[in-house]
Amino acid sequence: MNRTILHLDLDTFFVSVERLVNPVLENKPVIIGGLSDRGVVSTCSYEARRFGVHSAQPMRMAKRLCPQAIFIRGDYELYSRYSKMVTEIIAEKAPIFEKISIDEHYVDISGMDRFFGCYKWSHELRQFIIKNTGLPISFGLSENKTISKIATDEAKPNGELYIKHQDIHDFLDPLSVCKIPMVGEKTHKLLNMMGIISIGDLRKIPIHIVEQSLGKNGLEIWKKANGIDSSPVKQYEEQQSLSKEHTFENDTIDMVLLHKHLSAMVEQLSFELRNQGKLTGCVTIKIRYADFDTHTRQQQIAYTAFDHKLTNTVYELFDKLYNRRLLIRLIGVRFSNLINVSRQLDMFEDNTVTDNLYSAIDSIRHRFGKDAIHRAITI
Repeated sequence: MNRTILHLDLDTFFVSVERLVNPVLENKPVIIGGLSDRGVVSTCSYEARRFGVHSAQPMRMAKRLCPQAIFIRGDYELYSRYSKMVTEIIAEKAPIFEKISIDEHYVDISGMDRFFGCYKWSHELRQFIIKNTGLPISFGLSENKTISKIATDEAKPNGELYIKHQDIHDFLDPLSVCKIPMVGEKTHKLLNMMGIISIGDLRKIPIHIVEQSLGKNGLEIWKKANGIDSSPVKQYEEQQSLSKEHTFENDTIDMVLLHKHLSAMVEQLSFELRNQGKLTGCVTIKIRYADFDTHTRQQQIAYTAFDHKLTNTVYELFDKLYNRRLLIRLIGVRFSNLINVSRQLDMFEDNTVTDNLYSAIDSIRHRFGKDAIHRAITI
């Protein structure tokens, strides 16, 4: 059966939310991210982009390029609320949808042409979201995820684009290869060195040559360049929390041992958060004493996925909760109030060194396994 996949993307989402809250920001260059010189740009308005500002750019450079911009640290809790509003609208109207980040959704509307017309339905959904949230949103509509996502990027800002089957190659061929999902900066440079500039160039290269140069990823990229993508839209379910518990063989009050296990749990859960592209806004500690009496304590925090921040909160909560001086049978850590983010790490963090450190740690774990690297205290 022919598929019809809709991709929805909230335009400059963080900026759009800030403008709803503060209309004075309308039509002005706005940059959101870590505000110190060591911070990075999370997102920026189209007005700021005209000066060469872009996401993941050092804030120091953004300030040089666009000193007249309005700089905002950002509020993940606020953005998460608006994201949830949009998701709830889509959930109410869509047969199957997948939320892939705080500002992006895929919807499978295959077969809907028999009843409504897929483009008409998509257009009406977009208008309903705009009317009920005040947020600009763009969409791409085509036969698979890859083409619909690329179409969304071409439809921005605040537009819509429908690419029919017979128009796919004409649409894709003139575009830069960097438009293909999976093509990062390094792959883009490598393809350019091979003389491959446009998607059409890549489509004409024999598949075995691309695979030899880029490996398995090259095969997938070549397929996408040819408009081939069978990946399904996976029904979205909001994950409420991540948690871990540890039951001791022998009940204990050894503080060094307890802190070691708390640190290990935080480390594992934080890695899982970053791996899933999520941040947590609430930390809960659980203690079960030798007599099975169980207590918990939680604290709302600024959204993060960084071990060192979460470990400090966990230690503080544990010290406040553990006041009976009895032997402990079990301890647990839970992260809740989870939100999806476009990037895995906290882009409002004011320290790019920390950002790079966690990226390096996660890369090692992805390559050699979760146990490849640990904090000394957890060993």
